[in-house]
Amino acid sequence: MALELHFREKSSSLINLLHILDCLLVVAMLWLSVKIHKVPWSEFYSSLAVGSFILCFLSFYSVKLYRPWRGIRLYRELLVILKAWMICASIILSIFFLFKISDQYSRLVITSWLVASPFTIFLIHLMMRKILGFLRKRGKNLRFAVIVGAGDLGLRLVRHIRAIPWAGIKVMGFFDDKKTSGGLLNGHHPVLGTIAQLPAYLKNNNIDYVYIALPLRAESKIVSILNECRALGAQIFMVPDLFVFDIFNAEFQTLGNMPVINFNPDYPWKRYFDIVFSLAVIILSLPLTLIVTLLIKLEDWGPVFYGAKRITIAGKEFKCWKFRTMVVDADKKLAQILNTDPEARREWDSIFKLKNDPRITKIGKILRNFSLDELPQFINVLKGDMSIVGARPVVYSELCQHYKENAGLYCSIKPGITGPWQIGPRNDMDDYTQRVELDMWYLQNLSFWLDLKIICRTVTVLFSGKGAY
Repeated sequence: MALELHFREKSSSLINLLHILDCLLVVAMLWLSVKIHKVPWSEFYSSLAVGSFILCFLSFYSVKLYRPWRGIRLYRELLVILKAWMICASIILSIFFLFKISDQYSRLVITSWLVASPFTIFLIHLMMRKILGFLRKRGKNLRFAVIVGAGDLGLRLVRHIRAIPWAGIKVMGFFDDKKTSGGLLNGHHPVLGTIAQLPAYLKNNNIDYVYIALPLRAESKIVSILNECRALGAQIFMVPDLFVFDIFNAEFQTLGNMPVINFNPDYPWKRYFDIVFSLAVIILSLPLTLIVTLLIKLEDWGPVFYGAKRITIAGKEFKCWKFRTMVVDADKKLAQILNTDPEARREWDSIFKLKNDPRITKIGKILRNFSLDELPQFINVLKGDMSIVGARPVVYSELCQHYKENAGLYCSIKPGITGPWQIGPRNDMDDYTQRVELDMWYLQNLSFWLDLKIICRTVTVLFSGKGAY
């Protein structure tokens, strides 16, 4: 405990030191950029160094870069760093333009400095996180917390905290009016007393965080805690009794000053990644696209593209484009096949696919083996109807027949060109329920790193051709 007190006493100084070091790092990056490009150092660079230090000091503070990042995802800290740096860069470039002094600086120096600085700062913060995470997993640099409410919400919260040991939060126990004091919950955490006993406990113990995990109907108890405990040294957090909405892929937002829950959340990182990745694929695959277009046209002189209605976010329909891999009037021929072949009817009703579909053309078979028929879907991604990674695109009848109570979760984000179904069994799944389970798993575990992992594994699957038909 003495070591923890030492960390606490020094934490404010360490944060201030990191603030200064970040600003100095920006100056150092300017100096390094000048040296790398072999440009003479002048008084203009000296002025820029001093000015950028001051701007960074103010900007980094204004965006709350040095807030506690315990338990918060890494990419959010990167976004804050980029936001702060964009403020600085915008002011600097505006000064260059207004005072017409841009000619005094090397464009290579300024460009490399503006690009490298925020990511260098992020790397330093990442190293600090790793060091602190290492210490916290070994019981150092901890913050102590208590949870008010030992119901399902409180138990879920303590399990979540235990699942992220790098956050360095140690739960000392619960306060609850319905549980007996002294008993252990989850086999680890004692019930420390009733809610009325919380203020006295905070006065006599060094507690950093109080998490209120009470149902919203317990309004009087929540107000009492806020009135009596906000001045007792601990930060107080309210865990909304809305955790059940996690399964619906919800996001807390504000409408003016009013908090609202968005059940079709927007992920800026996902949209930016979709645009950049799609543009790169479209440009790099242009020669291949032209060849495929020519081959499809020469085979039967029919249309090159086929647009099928699929469901996107909020249940809206859109045309999902593919290279045509079937004969002309394939929909009419499907009806004939299903009416005359009972086995085909059972297969179609089960998985909405025919493994040996007679409507597929020779070129279409090759395109499907390597998923080249889906190249036009990158246009859908640019339009905003689809994402690179997501749930499998489905038609409305599939949504109603198979997703049922999960249809709302499916419609919370856009479908993807690839996803867990693409890197798994793909079309080899005989049970449609497996497809639904894969989609639901992805939607409940969505993250930037999961998307990257799926994309990397998709590349290997495409060359194998497994499950494609």
